[in-house]
Amino acid sequence: MKRTDRIAQPWGTRTPYPAGGQWPVRVDTHLEDGLDPGEVDRWVQTASILHSNGDALDIAVKDGRIAGVRGRAVDRVNRGRLGPKDLYGWQANSSPDRLTVPLIREGGKLVETDWDTAMDRVAGRTRELLAEQGASAIGFYTTGQLFAEEYYTLGILAHGGLGTNHVDGNTRLCTATAAAALKESFACDGQPGSYTDVDHADVIALYGHNMAETQTVLWARILDRLAGPNPPAIICVDPRATPVARAATVHLAPRPGTNVALMNGLLHEIIANDWVDHGYIEAHTVGFEDLVQQVKDYPPETVATICDVPADRIREAARLIGGAERLLSTVLQGFYQSNQATAAAVQVNNINIVRGMLGKPGCGILQMNGQPTAQNTREAGGDGDLPAFRNWSNDAHVQDLARVWNVDPMSIPHMSPPTHVMQMMRYAEEGSIRMLWVNGTNPAVSLPELGRVRSILSQERLFLVVQDIFLSETAQLADVVLPAATWGEKTGTFTNVDRTVHLSEKAVEPPGQARADLDIFLDYARRMDLKDKDGQPLVKWHDAESAFEAWKECTRGRPCDYTGLSYAKLRGGSGIQWPCNEDNPDGTERLYVDGKFWSAPDYCESYGRDLVTGAPMQAPEYKALNPEGRAIIRAAEYVPPHELPSEDFPFQLTTGRTLYQFHTRTKTGRALQLQAAAPEVWVEMSAADAGTYALAEGDLAEVTTPRGKVRAQVRVSGIRDGVLFLPFHYGYWDTPAGHEPDGAGRAANELTITDWDAASKQPLFKTAAARIRKVSGGEGPSKAPTNTASAPVSPIGWSTHGSPGSEADEDFSVTGGEA
Repeated sequence: MKRTDRIAQPWGTRTPYPAGGQWPVRVDTHLEDGLDPGEVDRWVQTASILHSNGDALDIAVKDGRIAGVRGRAVDRVNRGRLGPKDLYGWQANSSPDRLTVPLIREGGKLVETDWDTAMDRVAGRTRELLAEQGASAIGFYTTGQLFAEEYYTLGILAHGGLGTNHVDGNTRLCTATAAAALKESFACDGQPGSYTDVDHADVIALYGHNMAETQTVLWARILDRLAGPNPPAIICVDPRATPVARAATVHLAPRPGTNVALMNGLLHEIIANDWVDHGYIEAHTVGFEDLVQQVKDYPPETVATICDVPADRIREAARLIGGAERLLSTVLQGFYQSNQATAAAVQVNNINIVRGMLGKPGCGILQMNGQPTAQNTREAGGDGDLPAFRNWSNDAHVQDLARVWNVDPMSIPHMSPPTHVMQMMRYAEEGSIRMLWVNGTNPAVSLPELGRVRSILSQERLFLVVQDIFLSETAQLADVVLPAATWGEKTGTFTNVDRTVHLSEKAVEPPGQARADLDIFLDYARRMDLKDKDGQPLVKWHDAESAFEAWKECTRGRPCDYTGLSYAKLRGGSGIQWPCNEDNPDGTERLYVDGKFWSAPDYCESYGRDLVTGAPMQAPEYKALNPEGRAIIRAAEYVPPHELPSEDFPFQLTTGRTLYQFHTRTKTGRALQLQAAAPEVWVEMSAADAGTYALAEGDLAEVTTPRGKVRAQVRVSGIRDGVLFLPFHYGYWDTPAGHEPDGAGRAANELTITDWDAASKQPLFKTAAARIRKVSGGEGPSKAPTNTASAPVSPIGWSTHGSPGSEADEDFSVTGGEA
């Protein structure tokens, strides 16, 4: 047993292991001050809700309240380990400013009311709009943190009941490109790889993926491989000196927005040196010749000019990739939120495909999620796609879903693609969307160009419903606010990046009158009297487990087949990877073994899109391209970002995350240890740029783009020259005034551009042109963390550490942790 300050040491103590070995167990525990594990009343099974890794844990319950957490040694994902957000984030559940009663707007102010009044107002306005305009007047914008059962219920009431096509999740901001890239290469969503590929890989390439801060426990797994025999080589693509970059064998720091050029350069070298599995390509792929022709124009010297990365370093990275026997590739926001997002992510897929690195231990792709249940949003229809990876362009798939729901196929909107959130905002701005139901997310801080977003959400003609656990910046603009229960206060399942399904049990009662999201949706469906074609209730389930059974039936025979799972099977042991069915009763570790894909024209989820225009491919065109259902190699030409640096705006601004906060801080900002570790916004710049602009560590600076300005203290970091970085987490809930003097804000998205990727429709947060100026000298260094990507390049007199209450127990003696 060891006690460790997990703010100062976020990845915990090393447990080295060799290539091909099993990751050792280490059980992490953090309880409220003074509570001994033996005094816990009961432990309740769950998994993390504050990042996408899916760490399994148990909630400690004491006197009817959450009093701490411990990792689950038996689980395949984390083998007992927890990250800082796992260890401390639970404290937000008992924050005194939780929403506990419904609110409605009267006389311009939000006032307390009862559930019947609030829900009657929501259902009544829905009926009015359906009568006046039809379902096109109504939109739903949900979160990446609900349970599968809740997404599926939302999907059926929106698509099958109301008939609206305006359904999306804030997963559009973090994982839409992951789904799009997988659909382009494999014609279906679903991660090919497994976290256990870390145990076997000899090269791990991370593209725009600061895993050390976004998925701390998975990074701990890599750190333990690096500390053991036969460590893997690490390739990092990131303009910042992240912890991943500092551990990398090769660090490539391209100009933001040039990822496609860089990927084409790597593919050029792989093909030119014949590091290619020709047998695999011949047997299992289409499109290779197009790729060969495309990347001929991207030798390292050309790419070096575009990306400002040394040609020899590009060759070195390509040599490592080309010589790998077991290659694991991971991708996240550095690609997904940047120029040509889908095209860049698809080129990562191309590398593994042309090298034949799929379906074998250590050979995989993880197009990562940014949120804990983003996979479920995509699977169950919470982001607008049809449930269970059905193809909205395939009439047979629509008819099959209509059979499952017992509705007329024509009542399910499928004549055009689902409406993504950026388009929904435009429709609301123009007045065609007149009711927007926002659930568990905070677009008044998270969407681009916030001045515009706030003006849209504040329109009197827009009826705004917000369902949340706190009075967020978005909830403050609402006409109706519905208090929701959260993690630990309700039961359901959720699925992580590598398809592992976990059960999260209810541990405590929600505060006041707060209700589970599922119960709110079921209440709405009853008040709307939604019926199937036989006149029976459309939504036929009544609680989480019956909803799960309905969801299982919806997945039968589809790629994400859950039919072999049950609450009973998920209780007590490890999470289980889908597909889990009669053929795979224990789950499926890796997809696409032996080159078997889900890309047959009559089965696939998507026919693909043009990577430049986003135009969807039609069924006959797809069938001609891929009649046998192979993997699809899609080439892409580099196209510069829409907004480039200029004399007035000489920098490129990129935004992102920090280890200690999650999204808009509605939870982590209320956890003492996490908030203290990263309490306020900062701006990072290189030492050379700081010297040029006469800025020093801790100075107050103003960052400006054509859309707005933000004031923040300077952190002189290892970021590449010409680039500024702002964390996006910081809104206004803890600063009621909202803005600094002269109208400057503290939310990074005051500055970001209204632009999105053509294929995935994911907003682009990483390519704005910006300038910076000094406002005043600093009274001390920035409060940005010192042990993450924001580490200072020179000593500043202090380092990030926790209080005595930040210590956690690490137990290395637990046995029986086999997954």
